[in-house]
Amino acid sequence: MPLEPYLRGSTWWAKGRVEINGRPISEYIRESTGSPTERGAQDWITKREAAEIRRYHVGDEADVFTFNDAVLLYDPDPDTAKYLVPIADRFGHLPAANVTGAMIKDLARELYPDNATDTWRRWVITPARSVINNAHELGKCPPVRIKGFDNDERVKQDKRRGKKSRVKKTPGSWEWLLRFRQHASQRHGALALFMFACGARIGQAVAMHPDKNMKWDEGKAIIPGAKGHDDREITLPPEVVEDLRALPRMFPRGWDKSDDDNLRLFGFADKDAYRKGWKKACDAAGIPYLPAHSAGRHGFGQEMRVRQGIDKKAIEKFGGWSAHGDMVDRTYSHEEDTDEKILAGYRTGLVQAQKATGLKLLSQKGE
Repeated sequence: MPLEPYLRGSTWWAKGRVEINGRPISEYIRESTGSPTERGAQDWITKREAAEIRRYHVGDEADVFTFNDAVLLYDPDPDTAKYLVPIADRFGHLPAANVTGAMIKDLARELYPDNATDTWRRWVITPARSVINNAHELGKCPPVRIKGFDNDERVKQDKRRGKKSRVKKTPGSWEWLLRFRQHASQRHGALALFMFACGARIGQAVAMHPDKNMKWDEGKAIIPGAKGHDDREITLPPEVVEDLRALPRMFPRGWDKSDDDNLRLFGFADKDAYRKGWKKACDAAGIPYLPAHSAGRHGFGQEMRVRQGIDKKAIEKFGGWSAHGDMVDRTYSHEEDTDEKILAGYRTGLVQAQKATGLKLLSQKGE
């Protein structure tokens, strides 16, 4: 009997033998494909058949290189490591060569049915693909290619879960910041000003050490590297330096205070520790709640690019954005006062044309 899929519980399995011209060339196979859908199981069978046919022609391979083997060769950051745990639980025992794009996409749907397709990409597709393709670069297995979720799939998933994804972010502004600081604690106010002034990410800001990351006499800050970028040194506005100088030397709660290496400029243990006090300040000020990334990094990009018209190259260098991919204009610049700007542009163009031609757009009847 040729290899065919069958449903066992909530997972599809495969049973049978791999054949060439109707003649079996493998032992009897009864294995889980790791896929919750028949499509993923069929994809697994196609790869398994190819592997068995290759083994038939060129001989046994010494060991089967599994997905777990590939994980051990990969060096993930803490967030990626967290997302890899459920993926390895499902695919770990499978040959890495048999894990397909369809299976990975199906697993994303199964693990996180109430999340957006963008979340599926970040939490499942990207980690799984990174693990396998890293192993491929080391000569251990074939690469995996995954077609991302298209716009139609994103919209259907949003309707299914009753929540819209890719909600437009509201960037911070000077007006929001000044009101926020009236009601924020000293360190929350300093954190908000610092991020808005230099575009730092919250994770970078809270990791800063008052001695190692600040050159006080020069008015400079060394922003820790993130997302493939090295540390960057920038000059801060004088009032930002003054605001930071006024902060007491702080240790995050519960950290060893006998070790000065544990000092943190803003006194927060991690990138989530700021949230409670931040929301409290927003509520007290009567302003919309903007998370740190929107108030800070998005606010910096919007202020410099849209409101002040600073050239993109300068913003990229100062804010630590890659010069590739047009990230500043595509993600960190937002439309603002759209109707007013368009109507003003319409009026300016019309007035200039009427002046140049001597003609009027609307003439009185009989003229």
